[in-house]
Amino acid sequence: MNNSKLFVGNLSFNTTENDLQDAFAAHGTVVEANLMTDRMSGRPRGFGFVTMSTADEAQAAVDALNGSELDGRRLTVNVAKPREERGGGGHRGPRREYSGSRNRY
Repeated sequence: MNNSKLFVGNLSFNTTENDLQDAFAAHGTVVEANLMTDRMSGRPRGFGFVTMSTADEAQAAVDALNGSELDGRRLTVNVAKPREERGGGGHRGPRREYSGSRNRY
């Protein structure tokens, strides 16, 4: 299993993927930097993922950047956990019955 993918949380909404890439590049080769955005609004959600080229580089980045500041926010950086397999139609299916009337089309 490759543990080179990192979760990066508590990001400023002003942080760009280039900012992330620059911050992590000091600790190794950044393969990919992704900021997560809200599907509906397109606004940043305040977290993202950075993939380093090796698990060693990823660990070095965690050691150096977890708790450090970027754009005035204290980062949370750790090895990303693989997404759990969800049965059926994904996690949204069964929840719909609890959503009440505000989500009707």
